[in-house]
Amino acid sequence: MSATTPLPDNAHAPKDDARVAASLATNDSMRGVRLALLTFALSLATFIEVLDSTVTNVAVPAISGSLGVSNSQGTWVISSYSVAAAIAVPLTGWLAQRLGETRLFLAAVILFTSTSLLCGMSHDFHLLVVCRALQGLFSGPMVPLSQTILLRSFPPERRVVALALWAMTVLLAPIFGPVVGGWIIDNFSWPWIFLINLPIGIFAFSVCTSLLRCDEPAAHEAGNATSRVDLLGIALLVLGVGSLQIVLDLGHEHGWFDSPLILTLSIVAALSIVSLLIWEAGESHPVIDLSLFRDRTFSFCVLIISLGMMSFSVVGVVFPLWLQAVMGYTAYHAGLATAPLGILALVFSILVGIYAPRFDARVLATFGFLVFAAVLWWNAHFTLTMTFVQIITPGLIQGIGLPCFFIPLTAATLSRVPDHKLAAASSLSNFLRTLSAAFGTAMSVTLWDNRALFHYDVIAQSVTKSSGNTQQFVQKLHGFGIDGAREVTSLHHIVQQQAYMMATGDMFYMASLTCLALAAMMWLTSPKRGAAMTIGH
Repeated sequence: MSATTPLPDNAHAPKDDARVAASLATNDSMRGVRLALLTFALSLATFIEVLDSTVTNVAVPAISGSLGVSNSQGTWVISSYSVAAAIAVPLTGWLAQRLGETRLFLAAVILFTSTSLLCGMSHDFHLLVVCRALQGLFSGPMVPLSQTILLRSFPPERRVVALALWAMTVLLAPIFGPVVGGWIIDNFSWPWIFLINLPIGIFAFSVCTSLLRCDEPAAHEAGNATSRVDLLGIALLVLGVGSLQIVLDLGHEHGWFDSPLILTLSIVAALSIVSLLIWEAGESHPVIDLSLFRDRTFSFCVLIISLGMMSFSVVGVVFPLWLQAVMGYTAYHAGLATAPLGILALVFSILVGIYAPRFDARVLATFGFLVFAAVLWWNAHFTLTMTFVQIITPGLIQGIGLPCFFIPLTAATLSRVPDHKLAAASSLSNFLRTLSAAFGTAMSVTLWDNRALFHYDVIAQSVTKSSGNTQQFVQKLHGFGIDGAREVTSLHHIVQQQAYMMATGDMFYMASLTCLALAAMMWLTSPKRGAAMTIGH
C-alpha cells in the first residue's frame, strides 16, 4: 500500500475491538431455547454465590455447637468468606483480560462448587474456615462475569431484559438466604447449606460449558499484557481490602477504635488503599482501571448505587434484629417477615425489564428511591404492638421500589463503558456496591446500639418514684406478685425494649432521608434514554 492510499475507516481500530466484535457476533446468534437455558444457568450461578453470603448467618449457632467453638469464633465462617470475596471481586476485570472472561467464569463456578463440597465435609472448625475462605475467593468473579456474559449474549435491543433477569437473582438471594438457611438448619443439618450448591453448580457449569465459546485473552499491541503483572497493585489491594473487611466484620464486637487490633487494621487499610489509588493512577497496566471514573455518569451512578445499597442494608440488618431482640421472633420467623419484599420485587423486575427502554433511567430510579423513602418513613412509625401482617405490609410495597432503582441505575452505570472494559467496570461497580453494603451493615448495628443507649438514658430519667406512670406500672407488677429485685428487672426490661424500639425508628428515619437525597442526586447523571440498549457500545 502506497503512502497516498487512503486507509479504511477501521484500520486503526485496536485488535481487541475485532476480537470483541467477533465475540458479540457469536453471542448475538444465540436465540430461543439455547439463550433461555444459558440465562437460567447464569442466573443460578449468580443466585448460589449471593445466597452463600447470607445463608450462613442463621447457621452460626448450629455450626459452633457442632464443632465445639464459641459463637464469636463461629462468625469467622462468615468473615472468612466475605474477606476473600471482597479481595477477589476487584481483581476480576484484570484476571479476565489475561485468562478470558468465559474461561475465568467457568473456572470460578467449578472451583466454587468444589469448595462447597469441602465445606460440607469439614469436621474441623479451622478447616471449615479455610474452605470458606477459598469458596469466597472463587466466588468473586462469578457475579460480575455472569452480568457481563449475560449482557453480551443478548442482542442490544433486549439487554435490559437480561439486566432485569440478572438483577432478580442479585436482589432476591439475600432476602431468601436467611429463610433457606433457617429451614435447612431446622429440618436437616448445617453441612447441607453448602451441599445444596453441588447440583446447582454442576448444572450451571455443564450448561455454560456447552453453550459458551471460550474467548481468548485480550492482547495488546506493544508487549503482551500477560507479561506485565501489577504485583504491587495486587499486594496493596489484598492488604487494604482485606484489612478493611476485617474491620467491618469485627469492629462492633471489639468496640471499634477502642480495640488496638481494629485501630491497627484501620490504619493499615487506609494507608494501603491510598497508596493503591496513587500507584494505579500512574500504572500502565493497572489491576484496577481508575480511568473508568473519568466518565461523570459512571462515577455518580456508582456512588448512588453504593449509598442505595448501604441504606438497603438497614432493612437487611436492623429489621430482623429488631424482630428478634425486641419483638421476640425466632430467626426463621424473622426471615419469613422479610421475605415478602421479594414478591413484588420479582414481578416488577420483569416489568422494568420489558418497559425500561421507554423511560429515562433517572425517572425510574427516582421513583424507586421515593418508594423506598416512603416505606422507610412508614417503618419509622412501627410500635411494639404491631401484628405480623402489619409488619410485612410495608416490605411488600417496598418490593416495588427495589428493581425500579437497581435495574435502571445499573444500566446507566454501564451505558457509556466500552465493550472491552465491561468486565472491569462490572467488577469495580459490584465491588464498591458490596463493600458499601458491608459498611452499612457494620454502621447500622453500631448506630442502632448507640441510639438505644441514648434513648435508654432519656427514658430512665423519667422513671422515678414521683412519676405517676411509674407508680401505676409498679402497682400492676405488685398485683402479679412481682416486687423487689424482680420489679427492678421488669422496669429495666420495659425501658430497654422502648429504647430499642425508638432506636429502630431513628434508623429508618435516617435511611428514608438518605433515599430522598439519592433521588435528587440521580439528576446529576446524564444517561441516554434506554440506557441498557447502549451497554457495551
